[in-house]
Amino acid sequence: MERIVNRPVTLGVVIGSRAFFSPAPCRQAREDVLAQLEKLGIRAEILPYEATPNGAVQSVEDARLYAEHFRARADRIDGLVVCLPNFGDEIAVAELVSRARLNVPILLQACRDEIDRVDVQSRRDAWCGKISISNNFWQYGVPFTETTNHTVDIASDEFAADLDRFARVCRTVRGLSGARIGAIGARTGPFQTMRYSEKLLQDSGITVVTVDLSEMMHAAGQIADDAPELMAKLKKIEGYGTIAAHITPDQIRTQAKWTLAVNRWIDENECDASAIQCWRSLQDNFGCATCVTMSMMGEELMPSACEVDVMGAVSMYALTLASGAPAAILDWNNNYGDAEDMCVCTHCGNYPKSFMGRTPEIGELDVLGETIGRAKCFGAVKGKVKAGEMTYFRLSTDDRAGTIKSYLGEGEFTDDPFGMDGGIAVTRVKDLRRLMRFVTRNGFEHHVAMVRGHHADVLSEAVTQYLRWPIYHHGGEPEPQMTLPRRV
Repeated sequence: MERIVNRPVTLGVVIGSRAFFSPAPCRQAREDVLAQLEKLGIRAEILPYEATPNGAVQSVEDARLYAEHFRARADRIDGLVVCLPNFGDEIAVAELVSRARLNVPILLQACRDEIDRVDVQSRRDAWCGKISISNNFWQYGVPFTETTNHTVDIASDEFAADLDRFARVCRTVRGLSGARIGAIGARTGPFQTMRYSEKLLQDSGITVVTVDLSEMMHAAGQIADDAPELMAKLKKIEGYGTIAAHITPDQIRTQAKWTLAVNRWIDENECDASAIQCWRSLQDNFGCATCVTMSMMGEELMPSACEVDVMGAVSMYALTLASGAPAAILDWNNNYGDAEDMCVCTHCGNYPKSFMGRTPEIGELDVLGETIGRAKCFGAVKGKVKAGEMTYFRLSTDDRAGTIKSYLGEGEFTDDPFGMDGGIAVTRVKDLRRLMRFVTRNGFEHHVAMVRGHHADVLSEAVTQYLRWPIYHHGGEPEPQMTLPRRV
């Protein structure tokens, strides 16, 4: 199965033109945008130049041809990019989008006029044409994405950055709208914070696939000690991090069997992400932790959350789609002395190793190991997260409001010391007290998903414009808006 997060994004390309404007820029616009997409590794869908006058969409007939072409390829088109080398025909473009019925994100671009080329033969008027098309999109109930500036040259680095960001938005929307999340095991009894609504997720196109933990332990137990797949998994675990000398081969083999059983089930059920009952039934009844299993899947862009935190898994998957990088699930866990904008985020040991940025230690769970015996708890990925930029995100289902809600923001990991075992991330977020007040007053969980790098603009666009979930963007400046249109 080719997962959305691993395959190139495909964009349908539309060159919008007004018939009585100079057609000369249309061919150049086509060549420039296709060159930009190829450079970025983004696939393009567009009719041949000869299919319509000037290779553009400037009439309802052109719109029909393009709509039919795109609709026949709807399964692989993740978004549309509409370029206006001149004013464009607002009705033709709106009709194309309406007839194609793709329901994908749209990037609307308009070319710049040159101050010394505004005679009748050379002027573009795309600044104005963009407003006319956006007005028609509003009338049709079609959301779209803006470029950084109102007008931008197609061949510029600025537009290349807009295209890259938009491709990430498309991947995030496409990935979340049809996500399959595996829930392995029942919610641990004391963790009512992990409650969620499957029905609200399904209403947004997200399916939860469940399996009892006992079935998974039985499947793992049936794997032969000399199975070739198991040997390969053993080798992968041994090369994933530093394993202490006192860890026995039997402990590693037990962990490898569990990992292999989980991987098989994920593949069989075509899951994009997962959440696992990580304690303490697995330790008591099978004899290992599941942290390294989750860490390795996360490293392969198949995020997995602790404590059957399904909403945490969806949050991680959203960050992975937006960034193309491994995400982790963490607790907002400790203050950092009296530093107002700092805290410590931790978990027992599930962080993907590239999220940590350092080669981790693979050992035993510390807190649970002290209670039930460390020999049953091998599989924790330990270490301190390397300093650098990060993005945090959390989705939660709100049954009372009947919606999925979220918060989002950016911060950084620091190199400041903290002497706690497990996975440690010393974190700085501007105006942290305000964020924590929002979290506590709006019923969010103690878990939060994080990814390295700053990607809040991608997620904010995906959530606000296309998924339409309520969101608080901490540190972001919300655009003033009137009533949001509904797609028809």
